[in-house]
Amino acid sequence: MVERPRRGRPPASDEQRQQQRLDISRQAVRLFRAHGVAGTSGEQIARAAGISERTLWRWFRSKESCVEPLLSKSIDAFQSVLRTWPPELELPEHLRAAYTPVLDAGEDIEAVLAVIRMTHDEPALRALYLVLRERAEPAFAEVLAERMGMPADTLEVRMQAAATSAVLREATDHLVARATPDGVPAEALQEHRENVADALRRLTRYPATPSV
Repeated sequence: MVERPRRGRPPASDEQRQQQRLDISRQAVRLFRAHGVAGTSGEQIARAAGISERTLWRWFRSKESCVEPLLSKSIDAFQSVLRTWPPELELPEHLRAAYTPVLDAGEDIEAVLAVIRMTHDEPALRALYLVLRERAEPAFAEVLAERMGMPADTLEVRMQAAATSAVLREATDHLVARATPDGVPAEALQEHRENVADALRRLTRYPATPSV
């Protein structure tokens, strides 16, 4: 039996789906900034992103959740730098050298900070933001547990992870306040990096691993 060739578009790869979700997120943020969350519909977001509304609801459970891919770039930035933490350095020292508040920032840093600014006035966006930060804490705990020589589910490690998340949230809120219509000044980014490093140095204990 001869197999007939498949018709239609080939299925999207995971990378393509992630990029499409990010594109939708950018359009949602643009519309939210222009018209407000209440003044923006799912239909408008779908039209701006060049997809059907049915596709939009297949990928996102609500119009507010469309901002999740962009918000995640802020949280992913810290996870990324945490995973590359050299054993010979203390974490604050590593953060001063390597941390940036948005993963692969580029043109997205302004949009990410705009979303975080909107979370101050939009309860649904705030709830989403806090849930994303809470979900990141186990990933923080895994790395911290290894450095502290303790299981990740011990109270001390979980408290350190929670404290880390709180520091990042407050420092990022402060960075948002420093942003201008023209973007984020370089000195504000440097101040943010210093604020995070200094706060974690005072509130937590993240030792360097002694060299053998």
